[in-house]
Amino acid sequence: MELPERETRPRWMRLPDRAARILAAGIAGAAILLVVADLVIRERLPRPADLPLPVAPEDVMGVAFSVFGALLVQRRPKLVIGWLLTLGGLGAAASVASADLAALLVQTGGHDLAGPLGVFSHGVWNLTTYALGVLLPMLYPTGALLSKTWCWPGGFAAGVLAADWIVPGTGVLPPLVTVALLVAFSSLVTRFRRAADDERRQILWPLLAIACLSVPWIIGGSVWWITTITIPLIPAAITLAVLRYRLFGIDTLITRALVGAGMVTVFACAYVLAGTASSLFLAEVDRYFGLVVALGAGVFFHPMRRVLHRLADRALYGTRGDPVSLAADLRRRLQQSDPVHGLLATLETIREGLAVTGAALDLDGARTQWGELPVVARRVDLVWHGEPVGTLLIGPPGRRRFPAAHDERVIAGLVPYIADAAHTMRLTTALRRSRERILTAREEERRRLRRDLHDGLGQTLSAMAMRITMARMSLAGSPETADTLLADLRCGMDAVSGDIRELVYGLRPPALDELGLAGALKDLGPDELVVDGELSGLPAAVEVAAYRITQEALTNIRRHAAATRSTITVRRDGDLVLEIRDDGTGLPAGTRAGVGLASMRERATELGGTCEIRSSPEGTTVIARLPL
Repeated sequence: MELPERETRPRWMRLPDRAARILAAGIAGAAILLVVADLVIRERLPRPADLPLPVAPEDVMGVAFSVFGALLVQRRPKLVIGWLLTLGGLGAAASVASADLAALLVQTGGHDLAGPLGVFSHGVWNLTTYALGVLLPMLYPTGALLSKTWCWPGGFAAGVLAADWIVPGTGVLPPLVTVALLVAFSSLVTRFRRAADDERRQILWPLLAIACLSVPWIIGGSVWWITTITIPLIPAAITLAVLRYRLFGIDTLITRALVGAGMVTVFACAYVLAGTASSLFLAEVDRYFGLVVALGAGVFFHPMRRVLHRLADRALYGTRGDPVSLAADLRRRLQQSDPVHGLLATLETIREGLAVTGAALDLDGARTQWGELPVVARRVDLVWHGEPVGTLLIGPPGRRRFPAAHDERVIAGLVPYIADAAHTMRLTTALRRSRERILTAREEERRRLRRDLHDGLGQTLSAMAMRITMARMSLAGSPETADTLLADLRCGMDAVSGDIRELVYGLRPPALDELGLAGALKDLGPDELVVDGELSGLPAAVEVAAYRITQEALTNIRRHAAATRSTITVRRDGDLVLEIRDDGTGLPAGTRAGVGLASMRERATELGGTCEIRSSPEGTTVIARLPL
């Protein structure tokens, strides 16, 4: 998200964009001219012994800050940060040029302008310090103060610098100037703690540049002059962070820098220690020492790099941001929990490792969520051995102590475990649904059998028992009546046999056992049956489903299709594929699926297969695919 540009410039700086760009370029040009003039003046002055370079740090500041500031104004003329850099560079150039001119006047015999030039140089330097050391950290990167409360530290710093200019040489003021600068930089720390990821990245770039500048300055001695070379890093980092902060991961750079420095330090120490040991104890084979050290460095290079990478991750992100630790913790939690809680553990780990507001998994339309997911910031497709198993949804980042450039490593480390958990959850859900279908089918079948036995066979047997009793009672007195009753009883026994056959037929069509699947389908009466492949050894459930689907399809053809021909094609190619075609009128437009069509689809779905119905004016085709 692009940070808003806030109108924080003074009224005299609120120029049209074109005029602002021209003015900034003119200021940068003036600073460069002042630096060139100072270099000409410095050629006539003795060079300090501790400065091997022909330029002073202020000269580099004058060029670098003004040029990068002008570049920033060209792109963002309404942002006050660019103006501070430009004017700060001009102030540094004017200060050093006037100071060197005053020194030259003193060296050539003195002049009345030497004193005023010194005072002017000191005052301009204090203004430069205020612009770059106080205002810049307090306004960076948005161009506005955190709150009006920060006006007090700014005013305090302005008063101290003004007093230092008016009353120079006082021993109390320099420490107060240092305090003012520290207070200004503390606002940058406060802003970093409150900022979101993008703004944190912008803050970290100049901090890294300041660290590069501070190292040679703190070491001092013969290396302090390196500070002159590193000064341009600060305005360059600020300009880069404001204009192109999306393209670079500052914490990734810091991580690699830490890993590189650690590798150099470890191997240098090992080399020194090994060299000392070889010179003391292995003097005779000292010539082979370099080869041994090189081989040892090659062997331990990658393990050491991984160890240092983990330590750098822990230093920047804490233990909850280390991808290796997160993966190990997630693996342990998955081993100790059931599929449901394992899925929640993966989402919790993602949320903590990426420091996002929440995470969720979409599995076959069902969503499992951990935390809040106001918007989906990222979607990651989960694949298990080439099979898509779901989608990982990641929420927007929350507040964290470091930006999340390591997110790619976290996601890459955790996605395989999340895919395993998602696949396990899908299998568990499918198994639970299968059990539910089996239980439902079993209870439905039990209810049907109970109803048929009670209402059909039970009533028939009760009536037969009554007729047997009546026949016995009338056998002695009325043989004719007994004979009639026994004849009715014989008919009742035929009805009972038919009811029993119906019950058995409802459980499994007898034709399947007597004729096989091909013969049973032929017995249903199609005009043509085509069999491709061996149909023996099929699972019983597949045979019943194929028979019932074909039976229902042929019934619909005879009742509704007005067809003259029906064809059944049975093909075995890993699955059992049924095609029932007719040359009828097809299904009318807008026809809703009835009980028969729904029954065919349900029978295929119960086995994990599909049943598709295609209709056209030339006829209807039912295609059922049943997994074996």
